Amino acid sequence: MTADILTIHALRSDMALQLARFVQRDGASQSVAAKRLGIPQPTLSKIMHGQVDSLSLELLIRIAVRAGLPFVLQTGTAPVEAGVYVTGRSMSERSQRSALAEQAKESLSRSMFQLSPQERLDAHLQHCELLADLQQAATASTAAVPKRAAWHRVSS
Repeated sequence: MTADILTIHALRSDMALQLARFVQRDGASQSVAAKRLGIPQPTLSKIMHGQVDSLSLELLIRIAVRAGLPFVLQTGTAPVEAGVYVTGRSMSERSQRSALAEQAKESLSRSMFQLSPQERLDAHLQHCELLADLQQAATASTAAVPKRAAWHRVSS
């Protein structure tokens, strides 16, 4: 298989894994979850069991959007670098934005129209690299938290 096909397969598999985790956390039956997501129960069963060869990446993205599951798709120079990362809280949970964040967003939107297509692409790639760094930092800090919590319990 070619690198692009392997990358798409990796993204499909990761997206199915994230959706399966989401459905499991919800605790509803597959039939109830499938109705909520607007898909047939057999399709959800395929997702839950990682049988994604017959499902398109676009369908999986649509299901994640319907679920309100915020995510980032990442590719790399090799198919093994491809992945789907849940970004945390949903957009509705982020409705309390700071004035500084809104100002930065508006400034970025204005400046994007002043950049050439190549400059926009470079900025987007830099943004994706920063997101990957943030994801790694969050993973590292999350892994360190239980150790500190256990230490506090012993010393109390």
